[in-house]
Amino acid sequence: MGKITLESMKEAARDFAVKLSAKEIEELFGVTDGKAVGTYVEHKFTDYLKSNFKNFKSGNSASGIDFPDLNVDLKVTSIRQPQSSCPFRHATQKVYGLGYHLLVFVYDKVDNPETNSAQLNIMHGIFVNKEQTADYQTTYGLNEIIRRNGNTDDIEAFLEERNLPLDDIGRRDLAQRIIQNPPQVGYLTVSNALQWRLQYGRVVSLANQVEGVEDLLA
Repeated sequence: MGKITLESMKEAARDFAVKLSAKEIEELFGVTDGKAVGTYVEHKFTDYLKSNFKNFKSGNSASGIDFPDLNVDLKVTSIRQPQSSCPFRHATQKVYGLGYHLLVFVYDKVDNPETNSAQLNIMHGIFVNKEQTADYQTTYGLNEIIRRNGNTDDIEAFLEERNLPLDDIGRRDLAQRIIQNPPQVGYLTVSNALQWRLQYGRVVSLANQVEGVEDLLA
């Protein structure tokens, strides 16, 4: 049992997904609640990592993410509507990213009435580097404004149009920061809410084609 690293966790995620996809799971038969499916997969993957890496530590509610030592949060979502929520920390997350990497298991669940069991086909294991976890339309638009020699006023107006949850002073401060430090293009769709709503359709379609987004199962 070696020490866990980002690369060895990715390999473990790949192996886990293949093994889980081949399994008949009686406790998920007839379950339609995506949260219950997600909790099952999260617990099983955590157990898998614990059994394979001596130094592995899982997160807790205080850390806010599943694997704080690796700065990775795990998301489990159905292929039918690949999305989830995550804690809102600050409006800047939409521009500069969530601040941590994402591992997203995208599954298709099939119930088998003959065996009274379910099969979870893990179709994608998407790893999104923390630098690419910002909102696509926001970061793309900001970079276009800068490319066209836009100034702080232009950036501020754009942030207001996109309804970033900021007051006037916060918007001005962020606009100045963006001019000095343009963001990298992110590939999530991040919707405003009390919690961020993350949508993964783009990272699924662009995996292994853009920097920082890979499908571990491809």
